[in-house]
Amino acid sequence: MCRKKINLGLMTRFSLVVLASFLIFSFTVVAETLPEKIVVGCLEPLTGAHAVFGTEAKVGIELAVQHINQAGGIQSLGGIPLELVTEDVGETAMSARLATESLISKHHPVAVLGLYISRLTTAASEITDREKVILVADALVDDVTEMGRQYLFRPAPKASMQGRSAVEFVLGAAEKAGISMEKVAILNEDSSFGRSNALGAVQGALDNGLTIVYQKEYPYDITDVSSIVHGIAAAEADFVVHCPYFMDAIIFAKTFRELGKIPKFIAGMGACGYTDPESIQALGEIAEGYSNTYSYNPAKDTPQNRKFVEEYTAKVGHIPTEAAGMNYYGMWILKEALELSGNLFPEDPLNPDNLRKAFLELDLTSGPAVEVFPTDHVTFDGKGDNPYARATILQVINGEPKVVWPFEDAETECIFPRLDATY
Repeated sequence: MCRKKINLGLMTRFSLVVLASFLIFSFTVVAETLPEKIVVGCLEPLTGAHAVFGTEAKVGIELAVQHINQAGGIQSLGGIPLELVTEDVGETAMSARLATESLISKHHPVAVLGLYISRLTTAASEITDREKVILVADALVDDVTEMGRQYLFRPAPKASMQGRSAVEFVLGAAEKAGISMEKVAILNEDSSFGRSNALGAVQGALDNGLTIVYQKEYPYDITDVSSIVHGIAAAEADFVVHCPYFMDAIIFAKTFRELGKIPKFIAGMGACGYTDPESIQALGEIAEGYSNTYSYNPAKDTPQNRKFVEEYTAKVGHIPTEAAGMNYYGMWILKEALELSGNLFPEDPLNPDNLRKAFLELDLTSGPAVEVFPTDHVTFDGKGDNPYARATILQVINGEPKVVWPFEDAETECIFPRLDATY
């Protein structure tokens, strides 16, 4: 009996040595297959009509990469840092395709972020899906996730939600102020982006029993909007819900003022035009009181978000815009997917199909990614959308964009109705 016990002990020790050797060998093999840095791409319009958005997005991505590396890189993969590579996608579908092809062929990223403009996203995602490269998109048009792309994920709220949110904000503010709102005018520039926002606003208006007394889709490069402003006034709309880009928003705001036909409220949807720092600078005091939906909440009071806002403001000179915020939290979400892939698939964590599975398994309710996301829950459905996404609304108050909705997240009370309303 004693001899048997000794033999069993020797066998146990021998087995442990073999197991330890196997684990060390396995870890060494996996470590040797991993790169020294994980390459991530930034695809944004850095020149042309949409460069203001792409430039802001790029800064958001750069800060996220910096913060992730400072925090220890991808820890489930031994602390591998991220390396960012950037390509300008220009302003056409063709230039977006060419830029995507170029970035992937030269740098072989595991994922890319960006595009911002939906038609550019549609074009680029043909390439990223073909090459099995994860695309964390910051485009909002609903159809972006209806094309059957397998490697595309969108954390932000879709455009139709932004339109509905603008309507719900106005009705909520009106109820708090004891003001009746029954008739609405809905405007949008003539892209799929503007149309998606408008469809959400229309549905929100109908669901809330509003009468749509005026609706107009106009060319994005419009230069004279006086007939539209006159039409809104003639229809006696109580408020306007509008999806512009940049220059058309400036023209509308100035025309409302010049003609003296200003309804009780003008709510922007789609995050462009009225409340960005560039818009406020271009409009001056005319910007006062305008609101707009956002896919990011710069006032969210969490350690990671305060860090981002502080460093972005120091670098750029104003608080993060939507493009910057979406891409900052998009990079942190990618970081969490990489961490999860390392845990779920330690033998091949950077395999695109394994990383895709990790995205679909994400269920984040805490951590840096959630601290900078508008809500406290990030996950993805089979189409690549986050069912917990929600819009935030900012309003220009005393010359500064302030978060005013959802009301429970507001940093200040909204101004409602407009102080300069003429009817």
